Amino acid sequence: MSKKVNLLMFSGEFDKALAAFILANTARDMKHDVTMFFTFWGLFLVKDPNKFSDEDKTTYEKLFSMMTPKGIGDLPLSKMNFAGIGKDMLKEMMLDDDTPPLSAFLKGAINKGVKFYGCKLSMEVMGLKKEEMLDQLEVVDAKTYMEDALASDMQLFI
Repeated sequence: MSKKVNLLMFSGEFDKALAAFILANTARDMKHDVTMFFTFWGLFLVKDPNKFSDEDKTTYEKLFSMMTPKGIGDLPLSKMNFAGIGKDMLKEMMLDDDTPPLSAFLKGAINKGVKFYGCKLSMEVMGLKKEEMLDQLEVVDAKTYMEDALASDMQLFI
């Protein structure tokens, strides 16, 4: 029997993103419906690094864009990042164990039909535009997220 899984992505850190996408892909492999709702720092997981736009942005929004990750490849570790050295070590250890890179887990989730929702208010506050995000992201309000979460069999906050 198919279940529904809802993941709320608040974190914008590499290791937490890896765990979330592993869970999302696994749930889809088990034939469950999966929705990921990206808010605040989690939005950087679905930001397209090739689609920066400073059009119609305030000075603060432009500065914020320059200081934050450009996409999933720029995410720091939550612990032991050490200016990126810790992340490089973890990525090397993943290679040694034949673990796919984070980008492969993101692509897998896209290919398997995981639904991606972005928080409209968080995007507005952080100066992120829809056209800067992955094409698969649907921008929704908190009510839409709550309706989805309440209809789910499992909700996870990462």
